[in-house]
Formats: sequence, structure tokens, C-alpha cells
Amino acid sequence: QVQLVESGGGLVQAGGSLRLSCAASTAIFSMSYMGWYRQTPGKQRERVAAFTSSGSTDYADSVKGRFTISRDNAKNTVYLQMNSLKPEDTAVYYCIANFLGSVYWGQGTQVTISS
Repeated sequence: QVQLVESGGGLVQAGGSLRLSCAASTAIFSMSYMGWYRQTPGKQRERVAAFTSSGSTDYADSVKGRFTISRDNAKNTVYLQMNSLKPEDTAVYYCIANFLGSVYWGQGTQVTISS
């Protein structure tokens, strides 16, 4: 069982920045996939950014150039640096990890961008 705990969400004005953190209960270097998704009411959860199984990073087109995913293996934490935030980035952001073939989700953290 893997526990993922997100933090760092909040309310910011458009153009501002936030950094989300996802702390894992298991060594993140052992994860085959780890990243961030987001969801707004009435819509499907969508991928934002992730480390793939090959170790590369992958971003949704809507966040390229604005968001950066990073990791600190020593702290078992993955981060999402979000810059130049837009009102359409408002969502609940979830951390996801694939460990030994099982997928785990965090509880989510709310990000709200005011115009």
C-alpha cells in the first residue's frame, strides 16, 4: 500500500505561482510512473504532468512552458511548480503513482485561480 499526500494548493491571482508537493510513503525511485492529474466538476480527470517509466517528463499541452514537474528522491516527494497561472487552471490536483502494477491516488488539493 502506498500513501500519497498532496499539499501546497490555495487561492492565487491570475499570473501567480504555486508549488504543489506530493509526499509518498514508499521510495519514489521504485515507482514506474508518478505525476499529477487535475479535475474540475463535471469533467474527467486529466493528466497534467508526469515522470514516465523511461524517466522522461511529459506535460499536457495546456501547461507546457508554465508547469514543471520535479522530484526529490531523498524526500520521496514529487513537486509541481506552476507559474503564469490562469483561471482555467482552477481544479483539484491529484498525485498519482504506479507501484508494482497498482495505481494509487492522493486525496487531492484545491487550486483556485482568480481573474
